[in-house]
Amino acid sequence: MPSYCFLTARRRAWTAPLAPSVILYAGRGVRWLAIEYRGTESGAVPAPRGPYSPAVVWNELVFVSGLLAMREDGTVVSGGIREEAVVVLRNLSKILEDAGSGLDRVLSVTVYLRDIGELPAFNEVYEEMFKPPFPARSAVQASPPAGFRVELAAVACLK
Repeated sequence: MPSYCFLTARRRAWTAPLAPSVILYAGRGVRWLAIEYRGTESGAVPAPRGPYSPAVVWNELVFVSGLLAMREDGTVVSGGIREEAVVVLRNLSKILEDAGSGLDRVLSVTVYLRDIGELPAFNEVYEEMFKPPFPARSAVQASPPAGFRVELAAVACLK
């Protein structure tokens, strides 16, 4: 059974198993506010290969874990940065739809590129998927796992 966090006005925190999908928050010690927390699973993207959820919904926000260019059946997309970007952004869209959100509700995106020199090519695909006003975004050079060129994480709000 999952644990849930309780915060008091004095900022003491503890966890206890209670009703599923609820976090109780004490604001200034006067009242309690129930905040939803749930993991999401999308049949449209490969199952995680580790102990994490593809996305977590907390209150009105959707936090999407790092996505790689993998098809629904778990096979890896081969090709260049454009091919990987298309698959990663489509997977993001599918996860958000399953969580009750969409690309038009994305607030922030973090892009991890193996070669930061491929950012202009990534941007071409990105601009096809996102329309102004664009989400806040960071793009950094990193080493996505297993030879992938791009990994992407995002935060969105529910519809």
